[in-house]
Amino acid sequence: MKLFNISPINNELKTQIKHKIDFKTKPLNSLGTLEKIAEKLCLIQETLTPQLNNTALIVFAADHGIAATNIVSPYPQEVTAQMVLNFLSGGAAINVFCEQNNINLSIVDAGVNFEFTPNKSLINAKIAHGTCDYSKEPAMSEEQCYKAIEIGSELMIQKHSNGCNCISFGEMGIGNTSSAALLMSAFTKIPIENCVGKGTGLTETGVSKKATVLKQVQEFHGISTNALENLQNFGGFEIAMICGAMLEAAELKMTIIVDGFIVTSALLVAQAIEPTILDYCLFSHVSDEQGHKNMLNYLNATPILQLDLRLGEGTGAAIVYPIIQSAANFMNKMASFESAGVSNKEN
Repeated sequence: MKLFNISPINNELKTQIKHKIDFKTKPLNSLGTLEKIAEKLCLIQETLTPQLNNTALIVFAADHGIAATNIVSPYPQEVTAQMVLNFLSGGAAINVFCEQNNINLSIVDAGVNFEFTPNKSLINAKIAHGTCDYSKEPAMSEEQCYKAIEIGSELMIQKHSNGCNCISFGEMGIGNTSSAALLMSAFTKIPIENCVGKGTGLTETGVSKKATVLKQVQEFHGISTNALENLQNFGGFEIAMICGAMLEAAELKMTIIVDGFIVTSALLVAQAIEPTILDYCLFSHVSDEQGHKNMLNYLNATPILQLDLRLGEGTGAAIVYPIIQSAANFMNKMASFESAGVSNKEN
């Protein structure tokens, strides 16, 4: 598998960044979280004038063998392919929010159990027609796992070469909250019962059955000290591709806007491989899916929004983008006390 080399952000600019923020025409700290976002953008880009260029969002879609049990999701597996077609026709929530905020949207078939008609708007990166049923065997082979990570990496290199310096990720895959819960438990050591949520809308009884199945899966495979073995056992092709894309994005010093529960599970894998990746992450929101708040706590991450979202697709990342733009804009366009001729507070 490709090795990633992620440089930690250089904190030498922090004093200059703080000075520029503090001498804008406003009371100290009065822009709150926007000031923290602005500082992060400046540190990632190593500049006092951060720019968000050709911002993109990639939705990775794949199916999960466990979905065939009809226990972990109230929706049939066919919905994954149907939603991909919905993305391609522009009818999904992520289409709406990306169009609204001028975000370049790409759709990737990472491993959907369906043969799509060739479409210029669909990137065909299919590893297989879904993962294996991890209640019986590992979700994917080592070779498949490495291939998925490398495809994610290659897609990032392409985006970066087209001038993109801000990236976010979405996902679609019936059953993928189960993979995310298993990965969460493996990396955070939180009992699986406290990681399992409603997914696409299970009842309390359904959540209980799902937890029972996933507990058995966890006992069957065990929890490895090797991050990639956990990904092979429990993951999905979309999660593995997001993991690879995140690692490459951080190596390329891109700003990563992290979405909700499933995308954060990919980040759990990525940060176990390269902890420095967190230097490049902004966390869009805290999901309404049980477990996401504890994921964020484990990563010592502060979400920007709390809107009770649990749709997936990258919607949280797309919705938060104007706020991140606001942070860059005030940093670049807001006057200083000196330039505006406004008296600062008395020393």
